[in-house]
Order: sequence, then structure tokens, then C-alpha cells
Amino acid sequence: MNVVAALFGLGCVARGVREADLQPDPVEMFRRWFAFAKKARLHQPNALCIATATPDGAPSSRMVLLKGFDERGFVFYTNYESRKGGELAANQKAAMLFFWSELHRQVRIEGTITQVTREESERYFHSRPRGSQLGAWASHQSRPLASREELMQREKEFEQKYAGQDVPLPPYWGGFRLVPRTFEFWQGRAYRLHDRFVYTRSAAGWLTQRLSP
Repeated sequence: MNVVAALFGLGCVARGVREADLQPDPVEMFRRWFAFAKKARLHQPNALCIATATPDGAPSSRMVLLKGFDERGFVFYTNYESRKGGELAANQKAAMLFFWSELHRQVRIEGTITQVTREESERYFHSRPRGSQLGAWASHQSRPLASREELMQREKEFEQKYAGQDVPLPPYWGGFRLVPRTFEFWQGRAYRLHDRFVYTRSAAGWLTQRLSP
């Protein structure tokens, strides 16, 4: 365990979270916790589990990376033709989970999904390493693959196709934004007497409530 993170975590557990610590806006609350996780030098503090479901309720989940957030929502990027892309196209309800084990903290966010603009996807796509850009063309994400050699051959073909030029954004690749309706901030405490606070969006703004652990 990272020594700095361990010290941060012990402090979190000892102090917990009080009503006075809560921010009126859960996005600002998340911003502070996320900055704390980065300051603790955790490995990939932006890693999250995104849970989706089919229209008839069959769930699935996987890890992705948060690539941005603001008052509009929380953004990650993927192949729109992947399993999660297909499920989100058919059922826009989704949930995110951030778990920072060294800090004994987790944040759950539930809401609806929208696609980011093409301009946002273009901007992020071209900030990625060239190899990752080519990989987005080579991989038919979530579809059966005969062998790794087949995948690498496709990557080589696109490398040759776009040699000496910018790699364009694939039409089937881009970002999703989760627009939150609820947040839950969980702080681990001794003897499993944890602190849990939920924010719920209402017509009057965000409402907060403490939950039993």
C-alpha cells in the first residue's frame, strides 16, 4: 500500500464524515474527494465501475476511466458498438462506482446517459497516443475474435492506411456522459459503523440525508 495513501486512509477512518463536511452541491463534494484521492497518489483514482442493463433488466458491469466531469455530468469514452454501448443505447439508465480502498471511501452515482458532442469526442480522441487511436479502428469491441494475430493484423493495416496523416475519429467511437440524479458518499469507519450520505436531485435542488451503514 502507498504509505501516503495509508496515512490519508487512517485519518479518514478516524474522523469520518460529518454533516458539516457536506457541500451543498454533490459535484463539488465529489471534486474534493477526487482531489484528495489524487493527492494521496492512488493508482488510477479515476478508475470506475460502470453498470448498465438491457431493457429487460439483465445487468453487466466493467471498469472504465473517468475522463472529465462538471455540473453537466461524468464522462468516459468507448466504442459505441461494444456491449455497454449497445445496452446504453437501449436503456439510458446507468450507475458508476468509484472505490478508493486505501482511503476507505467509495462514491456511487446513478443517473441517465447521453452521448457527448462529436466535437468533444474529436478533441479527446486526438489527445490519445497514436497507438490507442489505431487500436480504436482495429478493435471490433465485444465481438468474437479468432486470434490475437487477427487483431494485430488489423492494427497493422490501419497503421499503413493512415501513415503520414492524422488518424480520424471512427464513426462508432466516442464519449458518454452520465447525468446524475443521485450520489452516495461512503466513508468506512471502525466496527463497520460507516458514514453514508445520499444526495437526491429534486425540483428544489439537491437534498441530503444520512443513511444507516
